[in-house]
Amino acid sequence: MNNYEPALQDANAVCQNAPLLTKGHHVKAQALSGLGRTKEVLKEFLYCLALNPECNSVKKEAQKVMCEVFFPASENVYQNLTPSTQSGLLTTTLKAQCHSEGNTQPLDEDGEAGSSQNPSENSDVFRGTRSSVLYFLLGLHQEEDKAVLESILPIAPSAGLKRQFPGDLEDEKDLNDSPGKIPKKEADSSPQRDMNSDLGGSPELLIDVTDFECALCMRLLFEPVTTPCGHTFCLKCLERCLDHAPHCPLCKEELSELLASRNFNTTIMAEELIFRYLSEELSDRKRIYDEEMTELSNLTRDVPIFVCAMAFPTVPCPLHVFEPRYRLMIRRCMETGTKRFGMCLSTEHAGLSEYGCMLEIKDVRTFPDGSSVVDAIGISRFRVLSHRHRDGYNTADIEYLEDEKMEGPEYEELTSLHDSVYQQSVTWFTSLPDHMREQILSHFGLMPDREPEPQSNPSGPAWSWWILAVLPLERKAQLAILGMTLLKERLLAIRRILVIITRKMNSRQELVNSRQRNN
Repeated sequence: MNNYEPALQDANAVCQNAPLLTKGHHVKAQALSGLGRTKEVLKEFLYCLALNPECNSVKKEAQKVMCEVFFPASENVYQNLTPSTQSGLLTTTLKAQCHSEGNTQPLDEDGEAGSSQNPSENSDVFRGTRSSVLYFLLGLHQEEDKAVLESILPIAPSAGLKRQFPGDLEDEKDLNDSPGKIPKKEADSSPQRDMNSDLGGSPELLIDVTDFECALCMRLLFEPVTTPCGHTFCLKCLERCLDHAPHCPLCKEELSELLASRNFNTTIMAEELIFRYLSEELSDRKRIYDEEMTELSNLTRDVPIFVCAMAFPTVPCPLHVFEPRYRLMIRRCMETGTKRFGMCLSTEHAGLSEYGCMLEIKDVRTFPDGSSVVDAIGISRFRVLSHRHRDGYNTADIEYLEDEKMEGPEYEELTSLHDSVYQQSVTWFTSLPDHMREQILSHFGLMPDREPEPQSNPSGPAWSWWILAVLPLERKAQLAILGMTLLKERLLAIRRILVIITRKMNSRQELVNSRQRNN
């Protein structure tokens, strides 16, 4: 039909929707071939081979296209040769090009290029050829082709392609001058992997682990994401940088849109390459990550602490999180799955209050600038044993507090006191002005009902914590009541506070009434 343009459009759509589909790149290569776009054809065939290295038919087609691109003079001859001879021709031509680039001496009388004084220089020229995709495409599944190429690569590289550092040449020179000198350990060099080790005896094509290092943590990329400006980082590293400023850590390009959308899609190509060719390093990297997550998941040691306000069990505690250190802390709580952190007050000398409340995150709403509103609720009390810092925020070793159980006559007395103080609390709350009640209800919600069993919750009745949260108390008094482990003591404290507040309210009302009578 020769409808190459529509076919190319359809193939482009398939490649965009399924970039790892070999058939899509193959069809795109055929459409491009019909349009005469040879270089793009070669690129698509290389995609096919990267996705499916065992496809011999694509290898042959790639060989033909390579001849058209790199050696156009041999195109007509190439068409009539057998596959084995085609590879030999391509190899011979390649050899001639390598000689012309690698040797600087003029031709001698026999027409052959003069050899270099140092034989290793020639092998270095061909070493790059051997460690390339081109070597893989020369039909090396055939033994005779392999022998042809081996003839121009007499010295097999022992380490493959490796990034050269300024100290490498000096180390090599010192090693040659001092035969007894101990070479560097393998662990000190950049670890590399054979990209074609699974192809059954194919030549080595090595990659350097440093090519896949995150520029922020200097470790192997884990969950790699690429910014609109083209830089790739670990997801966690990029998020931490964006907590401080909406710019690329390397080129400082504005990333406000990425921060607002939170569209951190994993870079599939980098992830696939790491998974396939650096599996051992990836396993080690994942093990380190899992160990970090396990450490962060501990709810008794190094528990993250938000130093801000007073919190009580069963009482909602909404928070506006905007500081970078607390953004990181909340994100880690969500990633580990615990969704919990402690809330403590700040003290002048100790840094943290002795008692605190463990909060559980119910919902997190993130704003375009990276800040968020966290809906949390108190679940239990704890006492701080020791505290320290981690990545800017406070952490603490804690022990949880529970109420001591009462039995016998003490339990009956506790039940009677519980019912009495509950009724006293309800009476006080209903006596408040309407606007005050509305403000309390909008922030703390409805007052919980009286529980039939006052000791059913290890932290005590929910209504008692609700009334403590809404009472106009100093933080020191609230903190003292929070640390009590006897429900009877807390109920008696609430009763005394309600009596004092009720007296003040009554005296204030009497004063207002007397002024009105005088007027």
